[in-house]
Amino acid sequence: MRQGLGDHGSYSWPVPWLPDAAVVHLHPGSALLLVAVGAAAGIVNGLAGGGTLIAFPVLLALGYPAFTSNVTCTVGLWSGYTGGMAGFKTEVVEQRSILRVLAIPSAAGAVVGSILLLTTPPSGFERAAPWLVLAASLLFAAQPLVARMVRRRATEGRPRHHGVMAGTFLASIYGGYFGAGLGVILLAVLGLTLNESVARSSALRTVLSVLANGVAALAFIVAASVAWEAAGLLAIGALAGGFLGARLVRRLSPTVLRVVVVLFGLATTIKLLS
Repeated sequence: MRQGLGDHGSYSWPVPWLPDAAVVHLHPGSALLLVAVGAAAGIVNGLAGGGTLIAFPVLLALGYPAFTSNVTCTVGLWSGYTGGMAGFKTEVVEQRSILRVLAIPSAAGAVVGSILLLTTPPSGFERAAPWLVLAASLLFAAQPLVARMVRRRATEGRPRHHGVMAGTFLASIYGGYFGAGLGVILLAVLGLTLNESVARSSALRTVLSVLANGVAALAFIVAASVAWEAAGLLAIGALAGGFLGARLVRRLSPTVLRVVVVLFGLATTIKLLS
């Protein structure tokens, strides 16, 4: 029997090693920081995904364990992904048929990834976390190269093939387990398997990210102990960042944002390894 948070009683769960959410007392400054971090993560997710690389280290710095930080980021930042869909309304409508096909492997992969996270001891995730963060940071740094690859494949007229479903499924497993960099992975998969423009591939990537992260967030809400105060503050900021991201990104340098996110990721990797 695992104990719930505080005095909220207890409940049974077949995976006894899942930890309760750490009780971290947030003062007003920390609360404002989480709202700002959520907004920044929402903007970054509008670029190519990677907002978790901003929020995850901040939660660690506030005292949350790696496992709790991971599930809290997934739940708290999901609202920001929905805002990013507004900027691709036309492309999304035009690609409804392929989205219906890819929705199945995306949701299925997210289920597998979230189950993998929930049914393995948190110590395993803590050992993998620095390398996952490092991999996500390198992927985010390589995002311009991925975008150029997508553009080149589109001009070459590479035909569609069934690998897009397998690639989407595998990418979504990663997204369900640890969501940072999922957008870049999906963009690479779509660029290798479909002959679509960057804008159309980005639209597909955005919707699939919303779906995969939404499925994982639902699993964590049901089965994991989310740090709800932190998740709520992140969600407020992420929602605003998601809606305002498209306008702000046009004024901000994507290179500067990318450098900041990658530095966050590398610093987090060093901290987790130390």
